[in-house]
Amino acid sequence: MSEHTLRTAIYGGSFDPLTNGHLDVVRSACRLADRLVLAVGIHPGKAPLFAAEERLAMLREVCGPVAAEENATLEAITFDDLIITTAQRLGATLLIRGLRDGTDLDYEMQMAGMNGTLAPGIQTVFLPASPRVRPITATLVRQIASMGGDVSAFVPPEVLARLDAKFKR
Repeated sequence: MSEHTLRTAIYGGSFDPLTNGHLDVVRSACRLADRLVLAVGIHPGKAPLFAAEERLAMLREVCGPVAAEENATLEAITFDDLIITTAQRLGATLLIRGLRDGTDLDYEMQMAGMNGTLAPGIQTVFLPASPRVRPITATLVRQIASMGGDVSAFVPPEVLARLDAKFKR
């Protein structure tokens, strides 16, 4: 190739809140792509802990420097349609999915198959979580934090401060 084409990856999720597990996937994804788009899913039936704008702010604050270290640009957006539709709209060729365990793999394989049929030009890439972050889920972080537990081992400091503010007693 005479001209370098920017490789765009998209990583979608609720990021409610951003965890060290998400950050682990972001770091790996930035090594694969020139541009990483973090896409916060907005679902009308769900009541998230953090508003979409708060989640976008956390993503930019925490993941922006990580992307810069890996020489990737980072964008954070919201979406309310299919992730594959958003990926096509943004010109992404990679759909990033993090895997913690075999349960994740079973579900993600089904999704990859469906997405591959809907958009054959977009490749799903599975990134295994590092052993230290495998047990972390945003759901468990929310539950532990809401009950006064210490989640400092599971989230970046910037997110911990927001969780502490959210659950002040």
